[in-house]
Amino acid sequence: MSLIQTIISFVVALLILVSIHEFGHFYVARRCGVKVLRFSIGFGKVLWSWRDKQGTEYALAALPLGGYVKMLDEREAPVAEEERSKAFNNKTVWQRIAIVAAGPLANFLLAILLFWILLLQGQRDLIPQIGSVEPGSIAEQAGLEAGQEIIAIDNIPTPTWQALNKALLNRLGESGAIRFKVAYPDSHFTYESEGRLNNWLRDSGDPDPVAGLGITLYLPKIPPIVDEVVAGGAAETAGFVSGDTLISADGVAIDDWQSWVDYVRQHPGKSIAVVVERDARELTLNLVPESIKESGVLVGRVGLGAKAGSIPDSMIRTYEYSVPGAFVAGVNKTWETSGFVLLSVKKLILGEISTKNLSGPITIAKVAGSSAESGLRSFIGFVALLSVFLAVFNLLPIPVLDGGHLFYYFIEVIKGKPVSDRVQMLGYQVGLFLVISLSVLALYNDIMRL
Repeated sequence: MSLIQTIISFVVALLILVSIHEFGHFYVARRCGVKVLRFSIGFGKVLWSWRDKQGTEYALAALPLGGYVKMLDEREAPVAEEERSKAFNNKTVWQRIAIVAAGPLANFLLAILLFWILLLQGQRDLIPQIGSVEPGSIAEQAGLEAGQEIIAIDNIPTPTWQALNKALLNRLGESGAIRFKVAYPDSHFTYESEGRLNNWLRDSGDPDPVAGLGITLYLPKIPPIVDEVVAGGAAETAGFVSGDTLISADGVAIDDWQSWVDYVRQHPGKSIAVVVERDARELTLNLVPESIKESGVLVGRVGLGAKAGSIPDSMIRTYEYSVPGAFVAGVNKTWETSGFVLLSVKKLILGEISTKNLSGPITIAKVAGSSAESGLRSFIGFVALLSVFLAVFNLLPIPVLDGGHLFYYFIEVIKGKPVSDRVQMLGYQVGLFLVISLSVLALYNDIMRL
């Protein structure tokens, strides 16, 4: 995907999320009788604006990395006597709580709606069958074998690849027993076993939980036929074209696509003599894989995509939902994702997972671009997940965020009077420092990934 397409995908995702979030604040503020002065999407120079009959200015600004709803407030500027009742600071504490909470709530509702739309179309995913087990790994110590299907992790069902990854991600950075429930395909016999974790993948900046167990999941063999050649990649430079059949690499026979991928990954930056079949003739192409870092290890990448073969129906699980069933599943998915985000925050604070996992705008933009390239369904799923992340992050009790304001308001409910301006200002400064520090760290991680 081109840089322009990536930027457009990123901006579209942000505009959707920010607009929904700020509309939540705006709508409830209006319902509570607060006068809204400005509804802005973005910061900085105003590119376009207009005013409605109630005097609210709607603005689109140059930097689309957020937005805000500016309300009438005596703490920010003098307010005419006849409009004091419309000032935010003069509303009851419960009205202020409702206005502040409405932004994250709107993001949760958006996520539920998007997940609902996706689930109405059903779900298809591969079953988590073990392809191979690495000697000396956690999986081998637990007695897992090739050919088995992983049914559950720590009593959490894992019917699909996605479910398996989610269950394993919950154990990142932890020590202690991990319980497996496995079975052989077409067999009613199941058994349980245990492996031991020790600060599992704690220092990994890009953890692969399945590989971290020492497992390779089974995939039917894909023929070594080139389908996609990434523009500007090493393969295009070497002269590969769509339709090439890979015969050998440095004299080593290429039997399927996975053996080709493994060979390339093992030769970062090293020249490979590749024999391909094209138009019933054999050609030798000299290829130098690009070196990239994954989990601290250099691996090769060339920019080729396979022409995937058909996957047997026995390897795929399909789920169909009714309209209400899809809605319930969407609510559950939003709830589970929120729990995972909070768990990740806790582990970051306790040092159980590396701060290298923090991502900033560059990584988010790349994921937005990749999801858009994969199709509308993938992009909708990405926006739904990002909406949950935005909602949960905003509810953290950090003073510059919605959660920080809610924290002060709940103290006011308990004490019966507002938190002093001095304490609020001190909290704001600390919160601003934390948010800026996290942003700088996330941006640094983005640059290091590049």
